[in-house]
Amino acid sequence: MNSELPTVKTQLFINGSWQDGANKETKAVKNPATGEIVAEIAQASESDVTAAIEAANKAFPDWRGIELKTRVDLLERVASLLEEKADRLARIMTIEQGKPLKEAKAEILTGAANFRFNAEEARRVYGETIPAPNKRIFLVKKEPIGVVAAITPWNFPMGMATRKLAPALAAGNTVILKPSGETPLSALALFEIFEEAGFPNGVVNLVMGKSSEIGDVLTKSDKVRKLTFTGSTAVGQALYQESGETLKKISLELGGHAPFIVFSDADVEAAATGLVAAKFRNNGQVCVSPNRIFVAKEIEQEFTDLVVKKVKQLQVGNGLKDGVDAGPLIREDAIGKIDQQLEDALAKGAELLVGGKRLSGQDFDQGFFYQPTVLNGVTREMKIFHQETFGPVIPIISFVSDDEVVKLANDSEFGLASYFYTQNLARVEEISNALEYGMVGVNEISISNPETPFGGVKHSGFGRENGHFGIEEYLNIKFVAIKYRE
Repeated sequence: MNSELPTVKTQLFINGSWQDGANKETKAVKNPATGEIVAEIAQASESDVTAAIEAANKAFPDWRGIELKTRVDLLERVASLLEEKADRLARIMTIEQGKPLKEAKAEILTGAANFRFNAEEARRVYGETIPAPNKRIFLVKKEPIGVVAAITPWNFPMGMATRKLAPALAAGNTVILKPSGETPLSALALFEIFEEAGFPNGVVNLVMGKSSEIGDVLTKSDKVRKLTFTGSTAVGQALYQESGETLKKISLELGGHAPFIVFSDADVEAAATGLVAAKFRNNGQVCVSPNRIFVAKEIEQEFTDLVVKKVKQLQVGNGLKDGVDAGPLIREDAIGKIDQQLEDALAKGAELLVGGKRLSGQDFDQGFFYQPTVLNGVTREMKIFHQETFGPVIPIISFVSDDEVVKLANDSEFGLASYFYTQNLARVEEISNALEYGMVGVNEISISNPETPFGGVKHSGFGRENGHFGIEEYLNIKFVAIKYRE
């Protein structure tokens, strides 16, 4: 296993050039599987962020007015380069984030698909003609907003960046990306691709540094007309409040606490397979990860035994190794949160069926590895019922009736993703209507696609990414009333 990081830029990218931050500060990036420092990344000062805003603002008129085919060709070029360099980019992501190489490569290819879809969607930003009185024309046009600031998290360092930047650029906006300080290398590699593709100076800009300082400059600037953020609800609320003074257009994709319901008539094998695949993707560090597993009393034992059997077969280790199903967690405090939730649940009567401890030994001691875990007998009185875990823990909760499980599933301030398994067509309609979530997977765990809307309700935020819904988040609507004759 070669853990050497491929060569990648480590500077800021502002107005078409790579540059150190004005303060000359750097931040270490660590491999969560080994604890080793793999890179030192330039950090932006307030003046650097301001320079990025100015560059994006200056580039906007030309970019919005560029020949559509030229813009589409650039987006297609990015998609092709992502596909061409997928193996290299996957290795960079696994070294900085920890997920298995196969998951990292799939994320890169999804990013390429995002750019291809939005390149096509740029040709379908349609306006309208509204019936008007005689001698008048009522036109509705859709126009780019202007400078867009995007703030992305560490769990999908390429997926979140491409899902925001592709539609923003396709719509004719210029962009500033602030990636997570823990996983900036994937963003840097993406901006190398932007440079190679030939984007005009100032259209794409990358700043890294302290989230609070960069966020403050972005939210206070009147030149930044749109802010899109994926991350915690608490940070999203703060950004929403701070953006109020400049009345920015906002998209927020925040926390999740997804219910996963298995009804008595479900295909138990398919449900168990789906649960384990969804739960241990990125080791549970996913905003749409199943967090509360509701199982009908009649099949609870059968389902639980099957899940435990599948969980015991999972291979945990460094994501660069062949055959690994789950890598490390991102930080030490992620392990602490899981331990606190498990301690609380066990003290209140839950049963530990498998896992429940940090992994140790030669392959694990320097990283943040945790055993895949299954709990049974979880109730509403336990912290794990109400708190998003963001880790490899399956808490099983039994239920008796449809009404009961809907109430339990909706008993959360979050409303991002939900899942249920059943073979009853009437139940499919009734339960999908009753669940207070932005997305519902029915006998299906794959709910994120370039063509379909992604987003939540309640404290999971608002706005949608992907599909034609996604590009519309980066457009303004202009009405033009024309009187062509008295």
